[in-house]
Amino acid sequence: MKNTVITIGREYGSGGLEIGRKLAEKLGIKCYDKELLTIVAQDSGFCEEVIKKNDEHNGSFLYSLVTDTYSPSGYGMGNYFNDLPLNHKVFLAQFDTIRKLAAQESCIIVGRCADYALKDTAECISVFIHADMDFRIPRVKADNPDKNFRDDNKVMDYINRIDRKRANYYNYFSNKKWADARSYDLSISSSRRGIDEAVDVIAEYVKRFQ
Repeated sequence: MKNTVITIGREYGSGGLEIGRKLAEKLGIKCYDKELLTIVAQDSGFCEEVIKKNDEHNGSFLYSLVTDTYSPSGYGMGNYFNDLPLNHKVFLAQFDTIRKLAAQESCIIVGRCADYALKDTAECISVFIHADMDFRIPRVKADNPDKNFRDDNKVMDYINRIDRKRANYYNYFSNKKWADARSYDLSISSSRRGIDEAVDVIAEYVKRFQ
């Protein structure tokens, strides 16, 4: 039997990672989030700190295009990869690791354009988790006690900033639209369904899919 890989895109504070981990426990498979970065570092030879710094971030690559410091003239030649900005190399390294994991085992991968990396894999199920802001704000406060959030408006600004970062990364590298239901097999509201019911919905979908 071929491996089944579930990819989870998520709005910040929607509980996407918690859903991924609970779903992994329910299905008896692994869930990869930050753990993926360690594997990417081992596979690629990049320093793990470099991987983390460029994780789900495309800013310097876009900047290099705008300032014309990046030239695609080496495409198809040996120096093409060497000419790429660092975060684009990290992106490609993540893609390689994601594909390798999908070939090795059934698993859940959170974020990092994993659905696009596996777009030609029939056994990939892509999910997007979203939620109302009233649901997300208290979760973000609880997850970030060091930021000493007191003003909900500041928390909302922080959430929107993270979402924009994820959207820019996904939209650029995947040529699809982040958070658009048409980009995924399933789109679930965790604020309406709750974390546990969202897990059950995905698990049932996987069961039928298999």
